[in-house]
Amino acid sequence: MMNIDNGQRMYNLADKIFPYCRSITGEGVRATLADINEYLVSTGAPALNIYEVPSGTKVFDWTVPKEWKIREAYIEDEAGNHIIDMAENNLHVLGYSAPVDEWVDLDELKNHIYTQPDQPDWIPYVTSYYKERYGFCMTENMKNSLKEGKYHMYIDSELFDGVLNYADLIIPGESEQEIMFSTYFCHPSMANNECSGPVVQAELIRYVSAMEHRKYTYRFIYIPETIGSITYLSQGSHLADMKKNVIAGFNLSCVGDNREYSYIESKYADTLADRILKNVLKFHTGDNYKTYTFLTTGSDERRYNSAGVDLPVVGFCRSKYVVYPEYHTSADNMSLISTEGLQGAYDVMTKVIDALEYNKHYMMKCICEPQLGPRGLYPSFSQKGSATDTNVMMMLIFYSDGRSDLIDISNRLDVPISELIKIVEKLKACDLIE
Repeated sequence: MMNIDNGQRMYNLADKIFPYCRSITGEGVRATLADINEYLVSTGAPALNIYEVPSGTKVFDWTVPKEWKIREAYIEDEAGNHIIDMAENNLHVLGYSAPVDEWVDLDELKNHIYTQPDQPDWIPYVTSYYKERYGFCMTENMKNSLKEGKYHMYIDSELFDGVLNYADLIIPGESEQEIMFSTYFCHPSMANNECSGPVVQAELIRYVSAMEHRKYTYRFIYIPETIGSITYLSQGSHLADMKKNVIAGFNLSCVGDNREYSYIESKYADTLADRILKNVLKFHTGDNYKTYTFLTTGSDERRYNSAGVDLPVVGFCRSKYVVYPEYHTSADNMSLISTEGLQGAYDVMTKVIDALEYNKHYMMKCICEPQLGPRGLYPSFSQKGSATDTNVMMMLIFYSDGRSDLIDISNRLDVPISELIKIVEKLKACDLIE
């Protein structure tokens, strides 16, 4: 049964961080991390470790950019009316825009306005991180409605040597082998694309930290997309440690709507992360999910699979980034995500965690078929159909020969791993399996 409390908590946190004007650097990033940290600590989970990397730092083939600070941005007409104002929607200003304070005619103004003509009622999200320019975003319909005349373009912003922020949290387990989760927070007010991944991951941190026993160590990463993952991998011993220890990783993005589930394969689609996510989604959705090859990737699973990095990371979304129509527009607002959508993504990932914790090669401790009746594992009378409920148990026993792991057995028997876990616990309690 759905625990709506989880979904509501995640939605409330998403609603809190939605208004921030985030980019790949700056105050919006720090405010978002502060709110997530406050949420974790207030609910009894461990705090994030938050880091700063100075502008100009070389990170592999890239360089950490200047920090962007935006205070105000608007266009006003000759009567002093604000045609658009980022105070009403922070998508109205071009991301990383340089400052401007000029009066221009309509033709010149249009050279600095960005729209999405095929979606004329929505404001697009547009950025210019690595080439300095200024600009505004508005709906195509608004642009077409502008009258001839003079307009005041005003953007109060600055680019300066500052820092790029990221955060991580490592929760130790019995083994140094790691399960990794990564998500990003570098866009302004877009709910599914920007807020859903961070809040689902926060709830997963709570879930993992509350586990009584953890076989694996868990690494949770919060970064600005692209430059953040590149920076993270370049810092200290992160890459060496992850190449040595990470056995499965998941990039969480766009996990808040209530549409289909999406899985983006790793580079060769042959990792433990691929196997477990396909298995869980098959049973969670009734095989009603969408698979995308690595050739369609564009989020941080791409960096984690890059040559020389080669980590076993897949992407997980509800509606995949780029594919859903509201992506990178003002229509990706809080009405697009839901408690049910967030809860569904959380449920998939907690099933993934549980399945990985139990995914071992099991071996029966007795020779030949065990007698289950005296152990209370088999019906005490025999009649046609009476053994039906124990058939799965018997098949699990037969395949517990050390050759197949629990994912293989689940796929072969067409039974969810969550059901097999219950049987494994019963067999362990009777000292029949190891």
